Amino acid sequence: MRLPLPFWIATAVAVLMALLGSVFVVAEGETAMVLNLGRVARADLKPGLHLKFPLVETARVFDRRLTVLQTAPERYLTSERKDVSVDFFAIGQIQDVRAFYRATGGDESVAIDRLAPIIKDSLRNEIAARTLQQVVSGDRASVIARQLDAINKGASTVGVRIIDLRIKQIDLPTDSRVIQDVYQRMSAQRKQVASQLRAEGDEQAQILQAQAERERAVILAEAERDAQRLRGEGDALAAKTYAAAANKDPGFYAFQRSLEAYRHSFKDGQGVIVLDQNDPFLQYLRSDR
Repeated sequence: MRLPLPFWIATAVAVLMALLGSVFVVAEGETAMVLNLGRVARADLKPGLHLKFPLVETARVFDRRLTVLQTAPERYLTSERKDVSVDFFAIGQIQDVRAFYRATGGDESVAIDRLAPIIKDSLRNEIAARTLQQVVSGDRASVIARQLDAINKGASTVGVRIIDLRIKQIDLPTDSRVIQDVYQRMSAQRKQVASQLRAEGDEQAQILQAQAERERAVILAEAERDAQRLRGEGDALAAKTYAAAANKDPGFYAFQRSLEAYRHSFKDGQGVIVLDQNDPFLQYLRSDR
């Protein structure tokens, strides 16, 4: 008996569907596992073409490339009990597909939720052992290196291995007293520097003033010395001149000196001199002369 054509078409379609349902491809950078009625039958399948029993087994393919795991910034306390806000991200990949599936059901968001507390607790332990200055200005790579092994011990329960952990930013929370303390410390340092500069300026001013006073005293002393010398020379010259004039004409010299004495005595017009009429000072004022 010859079967009708629709039967052969249906049979061919069924066979094709069975073949397609038993073959799956794992691309480069991916890994896969096969579930047999919900239980893990085969895991960590390499890239390539793989077979499975249709209808009984199902394949789950996972991306095994490096993935960036980001979380919200977390607040920590330093050894000084001061708040800091740390923003970080982790780079990881699936290490054990079987453990990953059992822990997360294959959901990446669930894996991130499971890994975030592990990473945050490790960072909390490291930051709590450091001061604020060490956390902010220290080597961040050393902070990560100390805790990466501990983080991977916890991440192994999720089937994930953390390759690297990076701190993007460390901030001081705006509602914390740390910022006020930092501002106050900066203000105190600036005031200290200003006071030191003022003290150094006052010291330099006093040194310059003392030098100027000393130079002034030296200049005045030298000027007084030169003035005394010049006065002495002038007096000596005057005495010499007077002596020469007196020797040349003693009478005229006596008359000239008396006139100068009269001029100085009566220059204001109000001077009064009480002398004897025969006093030699008045000899040139007598009418008989």
